[in-house]
Amino acid sequence: MFTGIIKGVGHVVAFEKLAETAKLTVASPMLSTIKPQLGDSFAINGICLTVTAVASGQLSVEAMPETIRLTNLGQLKTGDAVNIEPALAASERLDGHFVLGHVDTTAKIVQRTADQNATVLTFKISSEYDDYIVKKGSIAIDGISLTVTQTTPGHFSVSLIPYTQDQTTLGKRQIGALVNVETDILGKYIVSAQRKEAIQ
Repeated sequence: MFTGIIKGVGHVVAFEKLAETAKLTVASPMLSTIKPQLGDSFAINGICLTVTAVASGQLSVEAMPETIRLTNLGQLKTGDAVNIEPALAASERLDGHFVLGHVDTTAKIVQRTADQNATVLTFKISSEYDDYIVKKGSIAIDGISLTVTQTTPGHFSVSLIPYTQDQTTLGKRQIGALVNVETDILGKYIVSAQRKEAIQ
């Protein structure tokens, strides 16, 4: 499990796409401190992936077809920046919100505006996810725990403080970019329970 509090930004040093799977190697100074082990879970752009190889300041992962279909991972190329978060240890402080690394879908940035020291990003997303995205609720975008500021059918907005703009990749994302979206797991269970009750 993760919290959506990004620990570092890494860069893709190798990317090999094989049909509907992919192998990815990421480098970051943060990895020299954390020292990932084989089999560890790491969130890369919000995607929970298993470490398959390690080197000094680097880790490698493999992605299955489902991951390629539902995320923006297949669009990565050598040199791209990615958000990194190791799995949460039981002894760690819980900031952000419960993030599983199970990306629901991608969304497209359709508007980027300044609001004094903040940057407001508006996203277009399939309307099938409208019930899971609520104003002032939590959402993970490329692995970053954020608060939803506005919702309209098929769209939602978030506001980035300067720290988030500087310390993650989202501050540099431009209109048209696809991002990974994981809606709040608590909301999913509530909506699922309501739908099951309505059927009964």
